Amino acid sequence: MFVLAELKDTVRIAPDQFNLKLVDAVRDEIDRKLANKVLLNVGLCIALKEIVSLQDSIILPGDGASHTEVLFRYIVFRPMVGTVITGKIRNCSREGVHVTLGFFDDILIPHAALQHPSRFDEAEQAWVWEYPLEDGAKHDLFMDVGEPIKFRVSREIFEETSPVGPPKADAQNSQGASTSTAAATAAQEIKTPYKIIGAINESGLGVLSWWDQQGKEDDQEDEDNTEYDNDEDGEGACEE
Repeated sequence: MFVLAELKDTVRIAPDQFNLKLVDAVRDEIDRKLANKVLLNVGLCIALKEIVSLQDSIILPGDGASHTEVLFRYIVFRPMVGTVITGKIRNCSREGVHVTLGFFDDILIPHAALQHPSRFDEAEQAWVWEYPLEDGAKHDLFMDVGEPIKFRVSREIFEETSPVGPPKADAQNSQGASTSTAAATAAQEIKTPYKIIGAINESGLGVLSWWDQQGKEDDQEDEDNTEYDNDEDGEGACEE
């Protein structure tokens, strides 16, 4: 779930940081720049692990800061496809179940990857697994907000969120240009740099309380069967 990514960057140290040791100043600047940020095709940066090497620092003309090329290893959140993770339900929508890990919220379990059959309850704003019973009836199991849920990572999506540039030249008049700019801005705002797609449509996955309850019922059934067997053994002994 967490991996070490080896990265290289040129770190700028401002003059007011010259009183610090170079390695400490570089460490602070790297964390300020990367912590809790998503790097394209790398993952969510969590914390600096270690600095591998520091090159000679240089000062560029017109800039009083020093610039140092640094090779370092950073702890990154990027679970492999197929990994099973336990999170909490953040909310539900017609799109599916949205899950949070506390430090990462962009996890979606689409409705097609829920237990089958499931339906969306508008009143409760929750997905419901219609669990089939032996007599042909169905028992509703709700996916409520805050419930712990176990899911399998099925896919990851990275989005380029850097500025896309000015609107295309096909907008000739000022009104058209304003509309294009607003549309481009809106599209930029809704982009998520890193999203995880999960699935729970297999045995053992889903809301943890479902399987805990089933385990308790199975244990109770085993106890009842054991007591019944003991009673039969006792009666047989008395008859002899």
